[in-house]
Amino acid sequence: MAAAAATGVVGWPEPGAVQAWRTICLAITVQALPFLLLGTALSGAINAFVPAHVFSRALPKRPALAVPVASAAGVVLPGCECASVPVAGSLIRRGVPPAAALAFLLSAPAVNPIVLASTAVAFPGAPEMVAARLLASLATSAVMGWLWIRLGRAEWLRLPAHRTGHRPGHSRWEEFRLGFQHDFLHAGGFLVLGAMAAATFNVAVERSVLDTFAGSPWLSVIFLAALAIVLAVCSEADAFVAASLTGFSPTARLAFMVVGPMVDVKLIALQSGTFGRAFAVRFSAATAVVAVACSALTGWWVL
Repeated sequence: MAAAAATGVVGWPEPGAVQAWRTICLAITVQALPFLLLGTALSGAINAFVPAHVFSRALPKRPALAVPVASAAGVVLPGCECASVPVAGSLIRRGVPPAAALAFLLSAPAVNPIVLASTAVAFPGAPEMVAARLLASLATSAVMGWLWIRLGRAEWLRLPAHRTGHRPGHSRWEEFRLGFQHDFLHAGGFLVLGAMAAATFNVAVERSVLDTFAGSPWLSVIFLAALAIVLAVCSEADAFVAASLTGFSPTARLAFMVVGPMVDVKLIALQSGTFGRAFAVRFSAATAVVAVACSALTGWWVL
């Protein structure tokens, strides 16, 4: 290492850092994999077994009204961000307005009962934090759905070629198997890429950097929002990470919990693989801005 430094050549990372990178990458992948399996299984089941008219009857005809209904549906349907992406793609293919499907994509991993319960456990004696997370997350998902109605373009949303519904000559179980296999293999590779990016950040950034931003009310909100994007903690566990960041304000920790389930590196990678890069870049950037704004407003009002 000394010879390499003397000659200006960057040496290999320390063995401990490499081991930490592998551990974090594997942990994120293993943590997300069951939810990805759940999501792709649900996506395959929707395509194979659920008639298209079910969704058209369940949602209001007007997309502007369908958006808040889809957002509220996330409260009663447990799911993680890895599961929500293939399910949202399946809903769009089945005729659900994209704005409503995208609102559900954002709300399901953020406000489902498991997430709210874990938040209550992570912040004992602070029900206002649970309420703030619920309100800020619902507001973000609804605003993003309405923004898609207003500003979204069909050419940004590219769904991969996929079998939709039951085809003559194929059993429904065969359609389910083929759909599940397609979605899982397609999304799994992007999940691994996202996990690798998150692990790289965890190893490369010193923990002391956290203390630099904790003293500023606004910088702390922005920093923890950015941290949530790159750490890619599963929404069922992110409340415990937020609770451990005691040097930051409650509003900053709220931003961490609101942004993370809606925008993180593995989710961006999954969205790129499912809906296309043009969509993922625009949608993720807009969601991050809206989520930070909703977190700041909700924190000022509730916390």
